[in-house]
Parts: sequence; C-alpha cells; structure tokens
Amino acid sequence: MKQSRLELIVGVFVLLGLAAVAYLAVRIGAGALVGGDTYDLKARFTNSGGLNPGSNVIVAGVTIGRVSTIELNPKDFSAVVTFSVRKVFQLPVDSIASIKTTGLIGDKFLSLAPGGESEVLAPGALITDTESTVDLESLISRFAFGSTNAKPKPTETK
Repeated sequence: MKQSRLELIVGVFVLLGLAAVAYLAVRIGAGALVGGDTYDLKARFTNSGGLNPGSNVIVAGVTIGRVSTIELNPKDFSAVVTFSVRKVFQLPVDSIASIKTTGLIGDKFLSLAPGGESEVLAPGALITDTESTVDLESLISRFAFGSTNAKPKPTETK
C-alpha cells in the first residue's frame, strides 16, 4: 500500500514537470516570454537580407521584441519588416532601425536607436529612417576585384 502511494506521488510529480516543460516550450516558441503586452511597428528597408521572422529586436543590447513578418512592398520594391515591441518601451518618432549581425557571420537582428523627440511612435507606425544590412559578399568582391564604378584604363595601341 505504501509502495503504490509513493509511485502515485512520483507519477504526479513527473507529469507536472512534463506539463511545465511543455508550457515553457510553447511560450518560448511563440515568443511570448519576451514580454506580455506588445504593440506592432513597421520599418522599411532597401535590403533585409538575412533577417527572418522570429529574429530579435534589440535596443542597447537588450531584447525588447521580435520580428513578426517581412514583406515586399510592390510599389517601391522595398522590404517592410513588421515587428512587435513590449508596451513598456515607447520609442520616439525619430528612432532609427538598422539590421545588424551578431559577430562576423552570425544571425541578423533588428537594432533600434531611440531618438530624442518627446512624441512616441503609435502602434502600427512606419519607421522610414533605416540602415539596411551590409552585403558581406558584395564588399568582399569589391575589395578583391576592385570597385565596379572605376573607369577602365585606356589601352595603348601602336
């Protein structure tokens, strides 16, 4: 009788532990542990290469949100990045959004540099002051093969 009661208690304890792990996995996968209440903002980039939905949104090295979607604007062929930010962080209207890399070839993230204005961005606002990602392959090829904007040297003819 004592043995079966002990087994029941251990079984319930194990089930509660598994339920807690499953709950945390679902919350982390949905990005819900970043913060409870969030609001959405958008930023327009000429190149969003390497940034993916689920990437972090960072201010001063602190994660304050996640990238939700990345879509192509058919009118001007720019990338519109929609991201969520915790409501406790009210960003000024003159904030700058840029795409940065962790390390030399690490993951991309959205970095926000808050401005100095007292007016804050409304939910759904579009940040147009942006810095696109640096295309590392293009920089290496320019360095290796010279600039594509350089004029060709005239050839001598005899």
